[in-house]
Amino acid sequence: MQDLVWLDGSALWASAQSGIPPSPLTGTPVLGIDLSATRSLQQLERPRIRAWLSTAGCVLLGLGPDDAPLAEACDVVVGDRAAAEPLLATIAQAPLACATAVQLLRSTEGLALEAALQAESLAYATLQAGPEYARWLGDHRRRPVVVEDSGPAVLMTREHAHLRLRLNRASRRNAMSVEMRDALLEALALVMADDSIQEVDLSALGSCFSTGGDLDEFGTAPDPVTGHLVRCLALPGRALAHCAERVRIHVHGACVGSGIEFPAFAAFVSASPDAWFQLPELGFGLIPGAGGCVSIPRRIGRQRAAWMMLSRARVDAHTAQAWGLVDVVRAARA
Repeated sequence: MQDLVWLDGSALWASAQSGIPPSPLTGTPVLGIDLSATRSLQQLERPRIRAWLSTAGCVLLGLGPDDAPLAEACDVVVGDRAAAEPLLATIAQAPLACATAVQLLRSTEGLALEAALQAESLAYATLQAGPEYARWLGDHRRRPVVVEDSGPAVLMTREHAHLRLRLNRASRRNAMSVEMRDALLEALALVMADDSIQEVDLSALGSCFSTGGDLDEFGTAPDPVTGHLVRCLALPGRALAHCAERVRIHVHGACVGSGIEFPAFAAFVSASPDAWFQLPELGFGLIPGAGGCVSIPRRIGRQRAAWMMLSRARVDAHTAQAWGLVDVVRAARA
């Protein structure tokens, strides 16, 4: 990866004429495109290259200005080679998952919500049967799930037309466990069934909103197919999307994986100044599977979503607001 060759316009044209799509299976887990050297392409050459790039089974990594010809065809664009290194490290670790992630983002960009969620779940199930996830799962030491918090996983209080929900598993950093998933589904089912609930505020107790899926429950589904069918029936993000206009979510601290995938479905998300956001799933040989391949790109765009996945970097609250991942950053308490 360190010796990645960045293709210029003429090299891209020659590759497009071959008609062979690049893929990790053909020894190309990532295709580097030197965007600063694509301006010389003829107008008639660009559609042919775009069509060929759309068939790529690997990450299309653009280097250079994001307004250059073919920049919009890339999966992610970086300004310099140093910025590309974290992405290349992830691709080297999990080339199959990375290829699946960017193909999914391309294909779901224009899909209706339900079709896009189905595609994400099927891609996630595919990777659950893949070698990269198996390797991570073999290295992961699962611990017994111990809950120290009293009361239900989601606290509900109602005053007239206002419903307040609070994640109540601070001892588990509000991990999105099966228990938490079912509690959120129950609460959102109430919202969808009762039109007299006009406003819902959802926040979390403890040091952070949520660190995402409970890693100690990974690998406990009977099989990938069953896991897919469960997600079709019981995905909190899908339920949230159906009542999104009435829901305001307030996040703080760590918002990792489903800890931001789920809130991103809401019509309004506020963040405390200490909030930060991260999508680490490619490091497990997986993709975001709580709806994040749909909710996040619809807030910040396909290329920024791909950057979050491939870099696995933390995004601070103010950057998240500038991108549209959250709607407002709340003032810090005195």
